[in-house]
Amino acid sequence: MQLKPIKPSKISDAISEQLKELIRSGTLKPGDRLPSERELVDQLGVSRPSVREALLKLEARGMVTSRQGGGTYVADVLAPSIVNPLADLLRDNPDAISDVLECRHGLEELAASYAALRATADDRELIQEKFHALADANAARDLERAATADAAFHMAIAEASHNFALVHITRSLFDLLSTQMLSNWERLMMNPKTCEEIHDQHQYIYEAIASGDPDMARNAAHTHLSYIGRSLRDLGEPAGRPRRAGAAD
Repeated sequence: MQLKPIKPSKISDAISEQLKELIRSGTLKPGDRLPSERELVDQLGVSRPSVREALLKLEARGMVTSRQGGGTYVADVLAPSIVNPLADLLRDNPDAISDVLECRHGLEELAASYAALRATADDRELIQEKFHALADANAARDLERAATADAAFHMAIAEASHNFALVHITRSLFDLLSTQMLSNWERLMMNPKTCEEIHDQHQYIYEAIASGDPDMARNAAHTHLSYIGRSLRDLGEPAGRPRRAGAAD
């Protein structure tokens, strides 16, 4: 048996692996700007050519994109493969939005559960910040700002799950459904009682995650999303499949 000498990894490979892990873990999120080449050189203690080669490797794999004179940004690696087929489906069959919304609701319940288990102190602080921004927008009756704040609150919960696939899929669905979500939110918030109940539900989700109770967080998300679904059906908007026999709200 003949063994081959072990060669040390190239520095550029080590750099790209470290950046890939930050992207996979969600520490670097889609749209985030990477430190400049000079900053990476200083932080990693490596040469500029090694940094440049590492960034080129990541770009070739579609994990980052470079903008002329504007730096390097994390790409949303799952968005095209998820959004494009769904966009085609919704164009050809608008009723399929119920299926997409149903999928989104399931993901949000899962995200809340994992966030309760895995959220760091920084994650919990960010969720609290997004919750208060949403409450402020609702109090001001600024419906467009409230819709944006609502998406940011739920996205912060997804990011606190520290599940790479869940974060990317949730973001992709939010982007796909942005127009529908704004329309639905504006109609729901026209009723002050509905607005108050949704605020209480968001607070319950936030508190469940802050307490670290995954079952409570999942149940809070389920209660909230079931309420949204029923309210939208009352308004005649698509909110998911009609209730199946024996299914619980």
